[in-house]
Amino acid sequence: MKEKNIYIKLLPLMLAFFAMGFVDLVGIATNYVKADFSLSETEANIFPSMVFFWFLIFSVPTGMLMNKIGRRKTVVISLAVTSLALLLPFVSYSYTSMLVSFSLLGIGNTLMQVSLNPLLSNIVTGDKLASTLTLGQFVKAIASFLAPILAAWAAASLGDWKFLFPIFMVVAILATLLLSMTSISETDEEGEGSTFAQCFALLGNKVILLSFIGIMCHVGIDVGTNVTAPKILMERLGMTLDAAGYATSVYFLFRTIGCFTGAFVLARFSAKKFFMISVTLMVLAIIGLFMFHNLTMIYICIALIGLGNSNIFPIILSQALLHMPDKKNEVSGLMIMGLFGGTVFPLLMGLMTDLLSSQTGALLILAVGIFYLVLMSFKLKEKA
Repeated sequence: MKEKNIYIKLLPLMLAFFAMGFVDLVGIATNYVKADFSLSETEANIFPSMVFFWFLIFSVPTGMLMNKIGRRKTVVISLAVTSLALLLPFVSYSYTSMLVSFSLLGIGNTLMQVSLNPLLSNIVTGDKLASTLTLGQFVKAIASFLAPILAAWAAASLGDWKFLFPIFMVVAILATLLLSMTSISETDEEGEGSTFAQCFALLGNKVILLSFIGIMCHVGIDVGTNVTAPKILMERLGMTLDAAGYATSVYFLFRTIGCFTGAFVLARFSAKKFFMISVTLMVLAIIGLFMFHNLTMIYICIALIGLGNSNIFPIILSQALLHMPDKKNEVSGLMIMGLFGGTVFPLLMGLMTDLLSSQTGALLILAVGIFYLVLMSFKLKEKA
């Protein structure tokens, strides 16, 4: 009976993880917006940067907010903000409205990322946390994988790629309603809330600091590949955006496969060894992307980055949460602030691409992030 009750509570949380994946539509959407408004690389990459900028601003305050109103209510608020973000582009489509929409999407996703992961720890504990977090990332990756496919389908069948937004909005509203009606006990974090200074002081801990930078690199690679993969095909093979957009789906398909397999592998094997295998795949992929001008080989490299990057986040996050179990809200806030890497990487990639007049510039920035994860793999504990 208890196990059945856990599954009932996991259902709305997994739907929320699906809604969390809506943030990844920024990759394909940025390419469409760039074409619609004739933007430069640097101008276009402001959009994904606008989404992830809010992780820097709101992550730690969200951790403090959770101490006051609870994790479940914070997730519900995040879903409501996400629904509003998805409504705006369909109501008003302009450069300004898309900046506002992506900002709201970033704010909603910040609230969700900070609160949803520790909320899950109220249902699943101990060694099963990393594998269950990975299951959540698998569900999230399904939404990420569907975004470019739905955008291309909407453009071809409905005459407008922006129909992607109301389709996702319906799911976000459903997740809001289901979680609002779900009761989850949050008894593991009682007492006084932490101040800003106390939260940031946690970065003085070596494990927390390494984890924070690791998440910055992971998300930078994720968003960077999401945005850049179609551009590589367009630059090297002369493909149209609609055709090249499927490169993003290839990335998310293999990230989805990686999350699915990772949920089982992490429940049985060393997180450290799995992390090392993951970063090795990314190293091979980035070398290949510098070398190849063949469609099949570029797709294989994109797929390898998807596989390699799929389980980095849950391994790092679970290690950080379990390292300081009495400070889950604060640690979660700090870790999700690391998603600010999704702002830093696209901006640097856009600048380097314009500087070199080639997507090679973007790949150089991705390589730096992958190199850090290689170094981090030697610092991980055997059991995350």
